[in-house]
Amino acid sequence: MRVIIIGCTHAGTASAMNIKELYPESDIVVYEKNNNVSFLSCGIALTVGGIVEDPKKLFYNSPDNMISMGIDMKMNYEVTNINIKEKKIEAKNLITGQIIVDKYDKLVLTLGSWPIVPNFEGGNLENILLCKNYNHAKEIINKSNSINNVVVIGAGYIGVELAEAFNIKGKNVTLIDAEDRIMNKYLDKEFTDVAEGEFIDKGVKLRLGEKVIKFESNIENKVSKVITNEGEYDADLVVLCIGFKPNTALINGKVDTINNGAIVIDEYMRTSEKDVFAAGDCCIVEYNPVGDKRYIPLATNAVRMGMLVAKNLVEPKLKYLGTQGTSGIKIYDKCIASTGLTEEVAKATTNMNIGSLIYKDNYRPEFMPTYTEAMIKLVYDKNTNRILGGQIISEEDLTQYMNTLSVVIQNRMTIDELAVTDFFFQPHFNKPWSLLNSVAIKGI
Repeated sequence: MRVIIIGCTHAGTASAMNIKELYPESDIVVYEKNNNVSFLSCGIALTVGGIVEDPKKLFYNSPDNMISMGIDMKMNYEVTNINIKEKKIEAKNLITGQIIVDKYDKLVLTLGSWPIVPNFEGGNLENILLCKNYNHAKEIINKSNSINNVVVIGAGYIGVELAEAFNIKGKNVTLIDAEDRIMNKYLDKEFTDVAEGEFIDKGVKLRLGEKVIKFESNIENKVSKVITNEGEYDADLVVLCIGFKPNTALINGKVDTINNGAIVIDEYMRTSEKDVFAAGDCCIVEYNPVGDKRYIPLATNAVRMGMLVAKNLVEPKLKYLGTQGTSGIKIYDKCIASTGLTEEVAKATTNMNIGSLIYKDNYRPEFMPTYTEAMIKLVYDKNTNRILGGQIISEEDLTQYMNTLSVVIQNRMTIDELAVTDFFFQPHFNKPWSLLNSVAIKGI
């Protein structure tokens, strides 16, 4: 069996390694246009902030290791065409220019995603950077050493992490977003208010509800100002963190996709074409809180889906159970996590009768030497009491509560059931009533 995998970040790496383990006699060929695999882009801010000293440590696998496993790694190759009917691909060596043709029995599309880059006036000026891969990481780190004014555009997770990192390094930071709150896709206002307060206290300038119009340059053709509909901001360096889109131009019209280009797959990772599988950021996924399909590019989804490609490559064996979009972030001293729908998103995108519950308490008994307050929130359907989402914030790392709540949502539990669910008690860690019990009890 000859398997061709196109793209090798998270889903591609997981697919290749698991296929080789399950089918050691198979011929696996990976085509990757970069010279590296498995880069954890979520760690770029950690290197900017000095927490991780060397960005090379943000890889968890390597071409050499995969070659040692018997996988044929075609690095610096860009696949330029796929002929699904004839089961063959064409690829170009980006170093030599050589074009090769290769045939497959099974094709795995792990094409990933790419940053959204609006067509801003002046968008091609020097020092306007993206934040996605290893080359971007090196460029951001190198250029940040000699500049002072940084403007980060986009206040999702990547944008806020970079803003914090640049601030920690002593830069003059402005964070701009067209939305009126940071991280508004992941957190409700009660939580973003706290996070925004952290940035304001540290001197980061938040410019929310502003739209970027254009960039201006100095005489060296380097960016010098960011112009929005509300003002202008000095900028020696601009990082665009506006979001991601599926990197699927290669397969346009060849397999079923949705409007944004994301590939449609079934629960066994199969596309609309026989023997063609897909996984990771190039796909839409089953979103369990509401039972529809959404585009949720997360590394956790990608590695699971990559493994499932291997499990289902020959015959359908193991179903994908969907996702809750569970995620977490640390901003200065605040540990934050969320899963499922926020109250705002639930009200805007569903027809359900949405309710919410908020509970604040110290996470462990006050007789302990130290204790810290936590705030936890549940979002639920008031007609059925089924839990749809949740969020937590504290200076203590209590983010694993959202992993537990992710399982709760996946299994369609209600606030009534969560209120009386069994959790352990130990004064070092919690109170007799778990925070999850306590917030659910408020609704029954």
